[in-house]
Amino acid sequence: MHRGLQFTLGIVALGAATLGAQGQYGKVGEVQVGGAGGFDYLTADSEGKRVYLAHGTEVVVIDTDTNAVVGKIADTPGVHGVAVAASLGRVFTTNGRENKVSIVDAKTLATIAKVEAGQNPDAINYDPARKEVWAWNHTGHSATVIDAATGKVIATVPLAGVAESGGVDGGRAYVNIEDKDAVDVIDTATHEVVGHWPVAPAEGPTGMAVDPASHRIFVGGGPRLVMMDSSNGKVLASVPICSGTDGTAFDPSAKLAFVSCSDGKMTIAKMDGPQTLTVVQTLETSRGARTVAVDPATHRVYVAAVSYAPPDPNAPPPASGQRPPRPTAVADSLKVLVFGPAK
Repeated sequence: MHRGLQFTLGIVALGAATLGAQGQYGKVGEVQVGGAGGFDYLTADSEGKRVYLAHGTEVVVIDTDTNAVVGKIADTPGVHGVAVAASLGRVFTTNGRENKVSIVDAKTLATIAKVEAGQNPDAINYDPARKEVWAWNHTGHSATVIDAATGKVIATVPLAGVAESGGVDGGRAYVNIEDKDAVDVIDTATHEVVGHWPVAPAEGPTGMAVDPASHRIFVGGGPRLVMMDSSNGKVLASVPICSGTDGTAFDPSAKLAFVSCSDGKMTIAKMDGPQTLTVVQTLETSRGARTVAVDPATHRVYVAAVSYAPPDPNAPPPASGQRPPRPTAVADSLKVLVFGPAK
């Protein structure tokens, strides 16, 4: 065998071995949801073995053992996000079109009450340490803090701008401020903003995942995913990502960050060390699948998407300076795609 060819094949084999050790992700399931209306965040509940999908005016509940729809939470107009308080047996949803948060019985999926929030509540997080719910009011530029047990509003926290997704770690809450290319930091004891951290080289931050064990924040925005120190806001590492992201998730035991994008791809990056982040896979998903959830118990990853009709070959080209028309979604085609690591 030619020596140069031997060297080349050796490099390929080494690369294949490395990919195998990292456990490349592939599609392992698909859940047909259907129905009309758009979709937003997904939330994985490992303890309850469920995935919640925000869908128009309802939340779809999926059993992760069977990959089947097992129920729906009704009357959630313009729902964006879902938070689970497992110890209380409650689920909380942000209803953007009515500026309210629904409190839901996790067992029956019946609405217990609705709580007034700020304008267009978007993402939502549960802080188990303080048993508080944080609803991030997108255009309201604020956070509504709710006592998860009583359903009473504890505080309204003014923010620096447009609020996207957030997270909680060790006495602090964090939220992406999309129009300021920054993260607002809030003391959970005083409910006051105590920091405003830039996320460059990320831009227009949307997705966030917080890992309390390593005290790291993962923020996806524009062209990059950044890994930040949650104690001081220092950007420790960054990697390029797919295009059109709206969701970031993190699997703490696998030390993998997942960034899903509307271009039909998902960037998977590994935290190799406390200050190191490496892209290990670009996964093909589906066009428009911009949000993501990971179940840390099973290491499965979930994205939502719809199918699109092929472009009309007889359609006239767009006028000069105009974008082509958006593709037409196929009716009743909403689905959740399930991905898992190679065994």
